[in-house]
Amino acid sequence: MESGGDEEVANGQHIRPSGAAECSSIVKPENSSDSSLLSKQDERGFTPLMWAAAFGEKAMVDFLLEKGADPKTIARERESALTLASSGGFVDIVETLLKHGVDINTYDWNGGTPLLYAVRGNHIKCVEALLAKGADMTIESDSGYSPMALAVALGHKKIQKVLEDHILKLYKPPT
Repeated sequence: MESGGDEEVANGQHIRPSGAAECSSIVKPENSSDSSLLSKQDERGFTPLMWAAAFGEKAMVDFLLEKGADPKTIARERESALTLASSGGFVDIVETLLKHGVDINTYDWNGGTPLLYAVRGNHIKCVEALLAKGADMTIESDSGYSPMALAVALGHKKIQKVLEDHILKLYKPPT
């Protein structure tokens, strides 16, 4: 979950803006009747839905899902549309993808989960949405960080509070 030095990097997933142009060319209106284009993967294994999720393009995400794009597709380094949206802090897309039955605890090549990427990016609303839908707080990245340990290491105090409150709610006896 390290970020690189490439000046085109948009988020922790190393997404370059040039990928957005490729997505747009694939899903032009005249191509929308060809469902095979919806699942076409580029050299990284990204689909148009993944690119739209990575850049926070909610209308495009909705369009692609409506046309039958598979939200469960996994790219070459195990990235998913949910991981990319979580990394970017796009809570509206996170919630939409969760409604489509994606694996909330999917992990990428270095053990990063959507929750870990949301914590890393200090995306409070994404963390809250993922926890509300059952994200597992005990999954650690390959570097050994749980969501709480990562929040502490990065000094994300508001995220720590959200995680602590969630833990307390889990252990609170029903009234």
